Amino acid sequence: MLLKLVERLARFMAILGGLVLTALIALTCVSVLGRGLNTLGHSAFLTSLSEGAANALIAAGVGPVSGDFELVEAGISFTIFAFLPICQLRKGHAAVDVFAGSFPHLMNRFLVTFWEVLLSALILLITWRLFVGMEDKMRYGETTFILQFPIWWAYALSFGAALIASVVALYCAIARVAELITGQRFMPDAEGGVH
Repeated sequence: MLLKLVERLARFMAILGGLVLTALIALTCVSVLGRGLNTLGHSAFLTSLSEGAANALIAAGVGPVSGDFELVEAGISFTIFAFLPICQLRKGHAAVDVFAGSFPHLMNRFLVTFWEVLLSALILLITWRLFVGMEDKMRYGETTFILQFPIWWAYALSFGAALIASVVALYCAIARVAELITGQRFMPDAEGGVH
């Protein structure tokens, strides 16, 4: 029951992260296309072919999306934390197993549990530091250069996603410890790549 709830939460965040990432890709494409058309409108090549077309293109106001890099920067930080829960739950992190194949089964189970607990602690640490950073940005009223939106907004979005990643990470750590102790399975099948 708890696994299903955690899995739904992780899937919801992955879908939300995918939607945000899709919007960021579209924003970047529109910005690059606008920048290219603006450059074309100002180019000697188009002016030599048709000065009227060049002037019409410039008059249309095409150009890059203002503050595109600020929006991408804020959105990408959110998507990273939005994808983290499903990656953690499905053991989607890359693993390099040079010697683990030669270890006994119990030793491998212990190593999996150890790294799960360590990674969960790291996710909790990052979440805490995001909260502290968000408080600092709120206190100082820092804004972005072009769009002038408060930087703490991006921190708040990332913190919210990291908080959910922390909940999933805690579940994963506790489930791995319980699996090590009891021998029962509390985690879904792994989907990660081993190199």
